[in-house]
Formats: sequence, structure tokens, C-alpha cells
Amino acid sequence: MPLDLLQLDLEALRQLAQQWGLPAYRGNQLYHALYAEKQFDFARMTNLPLALRERLAAEAVVGLPEIAGRFHSRDASVRYLLRLADGKTIETVWMPEKNRQTLCISSQAGCAVDCHFCATAQLGLIRNLTAGEIVGQVLVGLAEHRAELLPRTNIVLMGQGEPLLNYDSTLAAVRRFADPDGMNIPLRRITLSTSGIVPGIRRLAAEPARPKLAVSLNATTDEQRTAIMPINRKYPLADLLAACRDHPLRPWERLTFEYVLLGGFNDSPDDARRLVDLTRGLRCKVNLIPWNAVPELPYRAPTDEAVETFQQILRAARRLALIRRSRGQDVFAACGQLALLEIQPAPPAASG
Repeated sequence: MPLDLLQLDLEALRQLAQQWGLPAYRGNQLYHALYAEKQFDFARMTNLPLALRERLAAEAVVGLPEIAGRFHSRDASVRYLLRLADGKTIETVWMPEKNRQTLCISSQAGCAVDCHFCATAQLGLIRNLTAGEIVGQVLVGLAEHRAELLPRTNIVLMGQGEPLLNYDSTLAAVRRFADPDGMNIPLRRITLSTSGIVPGIRRLAAEPARPKLAVSLNATTDEQRTAIMPINRKYPLADLLAACRDHPLRPWERLTFEYVLLGGFNDSPDDARRLVDLTRGLRCKVNLIPWNAVPELPYRAPTDEAVETFQQILRAARRLALIRRSRGQDVFAACGQLALLEIQPAPPAASG
């Protein structure tokens, strides 16, 4: 079976070069070709000697996920259904904006956390992804849009799965993203979203190279949160907020709280006032996300009036509160909708 180079970090590539009787720096050159140049054809890796390129072609592969489906949204987002080497599938979402592109990527196939308003939860946990499979999603997205790349790339670990329940692979991928000698995506442009895995949040706080943290809060009382997020039984609000208060923030950084608004459940003025109290003293922002419809789930989207009132209460209390209208809803690419749905792709939006 050929060696998948995406499963090897820089040190492992250096060791591979030495095992093949070459100087270790050949591993650095291979790493640069893969991650800085995003070159996946060994014949075109002209910084490597011909004999090494030939051996790589014979014995190794660049194990990028296979694109099994593309679903184009009217807003120019693209939901990718990606097939892994073992046949399992995951999803990645490409979202172009004015001066940047954002890639929403998965850390697991499926998810074990069972948030009741999220389509991915219905899949259950299929398996963790390797660091190479996490990185491969970004490489595929950037390669697909190579001709139209904008100056900045943002990465959000908000696709399928709970990143902090696949901690080692997720952080290994983040290090490759952020490596100046590799993909060179600054840590301030990488966000990890968690349902509130308190030990993982505390472990992340000690990382020398860590992404920004976003916490999916979604409720303001334990009773309410447990009803939609069973993980709250293990890590209740008091423990979660304590970990958030202890989380070290860099000078440029705010902690993000994501709050999915479910009509008639957690979108009242009282909920907003409790959220003000919960976030008191925290340097944070709140992303208000009106619930995106998922077939078969017993929730409804909030009214525009409820969303605006909720935001106004937070802003009156001097909280930075932004309304996030999710991209790609027409192709089930929006927050909480990723469930491997095979649908007829909508035609791409007309250009010009």
C-alpha cells in the first residue's frame, strides 16, 4: 500500500528522507512543495531531484479526499461531499467573501455530541479524522479555487464533529495550517468551535500555538441547555463559563460565543438578559445564529423581530453582538445542516 504523505508531519518527512538515504532537508523541501506551493504532482516538484520524484511516484501518494459531490449555493458557497480513503464521507464548505475565502471543515466523520438542533448529530460518531484528512479538506478547497483565490484565507473548525474530542489530530492540523514554512495561515484566522468540552478548553489554553476559541452556548440556564445539548450534563454552564474566564486571550483576541436562536425556546428578552449576566467581565463577542431548518427536527426559526430585540438587549449592555445569517442554506451547507444529504445541486449563481 503506498505511503500517504499527508499523514506525515514535517519531522516525519525529514525522517523519511533519511530512511531513503537522503539528507533530512529533502523532507523540508517536500513539505514546502505540498503545503506552501500546494503542488501534488510529484513530476512538478522541481525543487526535488529526479530520482526522489520517481521514487515518490512509485511508493507514495498525496492522499487528498476525493470530491464525491459539489453543491453550489445561490450565494456562491459550495458544499463539498468528500470521500476518504476508506470510503467514509465528510463535508467541507467553501464560502467566498469580499476580500477572503472561508473554509468550514470537519474534524470527525459524524459527531457524538448529539446537539438536538443539529443535523450532523443524527449521524452519530463514525470515526475521528486524521490530521492529514483535516488538512486535506483545506488543500482540496484551495486547489479547486486556485484561479480565484482572494488575499486572505480563514479556516473554521465548525463542520462535522467536535474538534476537542479529536484533540491531537485537530491541533496537529492547526500547526500545519499556521506554519510559516507551510500553509502560512495565521492563527488569528483559524477558529475552533466547541460544544463546551471543558477539559479540552483547558488543555487548549496551554498550547503555544492555538486557534481562536468559539463556544457553542445556545442557552442561558442548565435546564434549557441540557434539553438541547446533553453534553451540558457532564460540563454544566458554571464549569464551562469558569473555563472560558480562565482562557488566556491574546491582545487582538475576543472569545466567541455562538448562540443558535430557536424560535420560542431560547430567543426571549429574558434569555438575552441572562446572556448579558453570563458574559459579564468577559472580552467576548456573541454570534447570533437564527436556526437553519433541518428536516425532521422539531424546532423553528426565530422571527426577525425576536432576533433584532435579542441583539438590541445585548448591545445596550455593551456586548458585541452580531447577527450571522448562515451561508449556503439552499444546499444544506449552513451551520447545523451538514448531514451528508445527497441532493440535486443548484446551478451556480450567474456571474456578472
